[in-house]
Amino acid sequence: MTREQNTQLIKDEALRLGFSHVGISKADFLEEEAPRLDKWLAQNMHGKMEYMERWHDKRLDPRLLVDGAKTVVSLLLNYFPSVQQNSDAPKISKYAYGRDYHFVIKEKLKALSEFIRSTIGDVNGRAFVDSAPVMDRAWAKKSGLGWIGKSSNLINPKVGSYFFIAELIIDLELISDGPMKDYCGTCTRCMDACPTQAIVNPQIVDGSKCISYFTIELKDAIPIEQKGKFNNWAFGCDVCQDVCPWNRFSSPTKEKDFNSVPELVSMNQKEWEEVTEEVFMKIFRESPLQRKGFEGLKTNMKFTLQRDERLD
Repeated sequence: MTREQNTQLIKDEALRLGFSHVGISKADFLEEEAPRLDKWLAQNMHGKMEYMERWHDKRLDPRLLVDGAKTVVSLLLNYFPSVQQNSDAPKISKYAYGRDYHFVIKEKLKALSEFIRSTIGDVNGRAFVDSAPVMDRAWAKKSGLGWIGKSSNLINPKVGSYFFIAELIIDLELISDGPMKDYCGTCTRCMDACPTQAIVNPQIVDGSKCISYFTIELKDAIPIEQKGKFNNWAFGCDVCQDVCPWNRFSSPTKEKDFNSVPELVSMNQKEWEEVTEEVFMKIFRESPLQRKGFEGLKTNMKFTLQRDERLD
């Protein structure tokens, strides 16, 4: 088969497996991203996420991750929920409403990899889901799946930004897609709305100031000077996405594993505060909330409550 035929076969199968968009780019050194990453790290915008300092060369060149790599296949999977949380509850990022995306996407990528080998032949590669030094937004941008907004999120003009990004890096040459124009224009809603002013410049987020960093990544206690800024966000933060005009095009996910856990969306503040570890483990057994754990989430909730007396 020709490169054109192989490219179309892979795209068609990815869509059949439930991915909303798929794009192709040549596996090469990320020349544009290299100085941006170096500057970001030098300014300590990664905070205590030491893993961002590791595997620097591999982060910028997928050929160091996969022998003989020729192509990066970037894929998007919509997670926008059909049901929102109770307004009187600690806020949880929408991506965490259902089953942990690592499980869901890895299953799909495994199926796609098997399809490629069975249909095209001896194709080698690796699948990545936010679990290795791969700059997924940069590759999705190069693959024509969207542009990098001022919030540093990838934005697709048809669906907004509520999606996961995954990659297959393979040793098969395919037809690459071209990048997309940036349509943010003069809009600065995400920058203006960020509760901790973490978006310091267009497309530059100081991760060490981000609510998601404080409530998910940080292992230490949240700095006391951040008290009162979180607006009850207890796990992640969606503010920059919630205010983005392009997310008016978001539609509910068709992936059943991402359906909102009924108990999560129905629980109010009091029920969250009184939840036991046994109930937490039962409800969120395969949830992204497991990353923070029961005690970590309870600590976050105590810190993020607006009323000072609730912190006693």
